[in-house]
Amino acid sequence: MFRPPRIPSFPRTRRAALATAVAVASGCTAAWAQEGRGATPFELGAIQVTAPRLALGEIAPEQVSSVVTREDIQTFNRETVGEAVNLLSGVTVSTNSRNEQTVYLRGYDPRQAPLFIDGIPVYVPYDGYVDFGRFDTGDLAAIQVAKGFSSVAYGPNTLGGAINLISRKPGKAFEGDASIGFGEDGARRAAVNLGSNQGVWYVQAGVAHREADGFRLSDDFRPTETEDGGRRDNAYYKDSKASLKLGLTPGGGDEYALTYIKQDGEKGQPPSTDPTAARYWQWPYWDKESLYFVSRTALGAHETLKLRLFADWFDNEVNSYTDATYATLKTSGSGSVSTGRSIYHDKTHGGAVELESRRFKGHLVRFVAQTKSDRHEERDGDNALGADFEDTLRSLSVEDGISVGDKTLLSIGLAHHELEPEKVFSSGGSFTLPRRQRATDAQIGLFYDLTPTARLYATVAEKTRLPTLKDRYSIRLGRFIENPDLEAEQARNYEIGYQGQPWAGAQADAAIFWSDIEDKIQSVNLTGAASCSAANQCQMQNVGKARIKGIELGLKTPLGARWEIGGNATWMDVENVSDPATRLTNIPETKIILHALWRAAAAVDMIAFAEHDSGRWASDTVKLDGFTTLNLKMVWRPMKDLSAELRVNNVTDRNYELEAGFPAPGRMWFASLDYRF
Repeated sequence: MFRPPRIPSFPRTRRAALATAVAVASGCTAAWAQEGRGATPFELGAIQVTAPRLALGEIAPEQVSSVVTREDIQTFNRETVGEAVNLLSGVTVSTNSRNEQTVYLRGYDPRQAPLFIDGIPVYVPYDGYVDFGRFDTGDLAAIQVAKGFSSVAYGPNTLGGAINLISRKPGKAFEGDASIGFGEDGARRAAVNLGSNQGVWYVQAGVAHREADGFRLSDDFRPTETEDGGRRDNAYYKDSKASLKLGLTPGGGDEYALTYIKQDGEKGQPPSTDPTAARYWQWPYWDKESLYFVSRTALGAHETLKLRLFADWFDNEVNSYTDATYATLKTSGSGSVSTGRSIYHDKTHGGAVELESRRFKGHLVRFVAQTKSDRHEERDGDNALGADFEDTLRSLSVEDGISVGDKTLLSIGLAHHELEPEKVFSSGGSFTLPRRQRATDAQIGLFYDLTPTARLYATVAEKTRLPTLKDRYSIRLGRFIENPDLEAEQARNYEIGYQGQPWAGAQADAAIFWSDIEDKIQSVNLTGAASCSAANQCQMQNVGKARIKGIELGLKTPLGARWEIGGNATWMDVENVSDPATRLTNIPETKIILHALWRAAAAVDMIAFAEHDSGRWASDTVKLDGFTTLNLKMVWRPMKDLSAELRVNNVTDRNYELEAGFPAPGRMWFASLDYRF
């Protein structure tokens, strides 16, 4: 489930490259997954004589990155992006009090390590967050994850890295897959993906729907005033997704693709099991539309022009209620929103122009210019305008990959960003347009090829994150005072590591990393009180200093012809240097993943997957217990392209929490039927 990056093919570098799907450490290989479905086995560590053709949506694949392959997603049944990236070391997944799946990349949250699809930024313009649980993986080819050191081609706000979803592209005249499944507590899922590649053009389309009435709590859960056990209250969800991708490939490596994605969802928000903190919220809609164009055009023998253009619309509504009957809107007091209904209309649009040049021997140079405009509009249940904010963010960057001899690559990057407020309106007060803000990123990486399939590397990256609209303007239901002049967060990320094959058939990785964060944006109570309220107001300020350090280790190896074992381990220490009493939350000190795959018979596979997380701080005073979960799965293939699966998650029915007051699912089963053609 983890692939090291391709070793690039520069004029003075060996043209042998790492295989496209070398899987390391933390999971199943493409070889196993493909072999299990009757496809041509993929040989790990195979050497390509020429550099592989890059997917149109990949960003700087020659740099350090981890990859969750499509085979990993299928083998371990990772239906959402959050579940998929949790296969990797250094990644922590949490579920917050809004019933949103949140990903932390080496301690950095989604505002600091953002999400992309084919290099296009994906986020809620207002606060910079995104619910990773609302993104289905069925139409993805892979997920590219850069930790700490990430290409400047991603653009601004990659303080701790970036996560890039790579969409599928058909390789045959006609291909596709279909799946249907059902499980406990009304869980249902269906998906169809179809593709056709006709040489000079291709089309890829997909639809997916997943829903559940809730989820079963562990038998060890102790009922409270707001949760009686059994099926989790108000934990239903429905998510639908449709995607269409049209592409042209006229030849010479040129490619042009237009993609449209529509996501519709609704969900309940389970109340906290702590009656004093319970909120009765529902989301009648969570809808998102994305339209983007990406292209690659050769400009002669040495230059390539890449374009990324996008427009994104996000609409949602949250309703607050007085109690668990969800019958009467709550219009005032704790847990209320405006008239009982809060409606967001967010939109963003922008683009990037990237010029890639190999004109100078031994150099791969990228020049990138980007711009995007974010707008947030908020209304209440009476359609009264409560807020209207708009920003424009521009960025210029340059990156040079320098081949030093046959085995060494030096990568240097520099970027400058400018945030310009365009519109500021709040019904709660008047604003003067704040000043323009600037930030600069710089980084350097050294990569040494020990063998054609192994490398050592060392990187240093100075990165920034400019504040979001919510950081600067939100008064959070009267509990906060706005701060339009917030400065950018700053971080310096260090890393040394290894990726490759320690012995035949094995894959391994190891990394030591360190991050120093300054000007961290965090809440400050202006009255010195313990909590924020209308009487004891808080403000977001640049006061935080933090330090993150850790170690990642991973290994995967076959054991004979029928077995494969693997896993990864992460140790991470997260410290609030400026205020040790204020905890940095949601980050376990230790995370360990182990898996075993057994080919029990020609048509039967058995898979076991275990995860252990140590305890994590949920607040300044509450630390959640650690936990270990075990998932089991059996796959039966009665025909070459047909498979039936039965899986059980949390086999031991462990009662645990990722957020205080919000217990995770207990033992759950799911059955599915999959057909590929």
